[in-house]
Amino acid sequence: MTALPGIGTRPHLGPSGDDASDATVVERSWDDPDAFAVLFNRYADDIHRYAARRLGTEAADDLMAETFVIAFQQRRRYDLSRPHARPWLYGIVTNLVGQHRRAEARRLKALARVAGASPAEGEALEDRVAAKVSAENSRAQLAGALAGLPARHRDVLLLVAWGDLDYTEAAEALGVPVGTVRSRLHRARARLRQALGGSDPTAPHEETEATEETEETDRG
Repeated sequence: MTALPGIGTRPHLGPSGDDASDATVVERSWDDPDAFAVLFNRYADDIHRYAARRLGTEAADDLMAETFVIAFQQRRRYDLSRPHARPWLYGIVTNLVGQHRRAEARRLKALARVAGASPAEGEALEDRVAAKVSAENSRAQLAGALAGLPARHRDVLLLVAWGDLDYTEAAEALGVPVGTVRSRLHRARARLRQALGGSDPTAPHEETEATEETEETDRG
């Protein structure tokens, strides 16, 4: 795998280097490749966490590294009118996950059968056992429901729920209209609620979009 210049270092970008927008960092990296390490420092942990939740920790190491290699190689094609690079990076890693659909499906089905949870220390034994059983059941049910979603719906759902992207950012990451993101998210959450007896653990408690969203054409 190609190594990125300056990865793991704190490059000097001038007096306000650490405060520069992502677009500014990318533009500077055209002439100063080491500057790209700023994006790695900003987003590597988030990308790794997202990849780990989708394909496991071992695969996440490679996916995170490959995401930044691809981003570095494609940096001159970055749209400098977009100040934030998070959607771009999440789009890359989601595409990489897409190359491992079977592995993701196997992992979700395995989690649906056996979902482990580590009880917190300091709790009474009976509380720890009850919490573990409850957590295992919840994780197993969610994994099974996610495994049953079409891949394009699962991508949207997890970019929003696990990547913490808003609709516009998810649309940018996937290269689809915002309306398509809303439609796919609506359908994904409807199927989750159906599979989980009316609950949707991926939605914030304040989320009302799933019940209020009108049906829009899914062009994907």
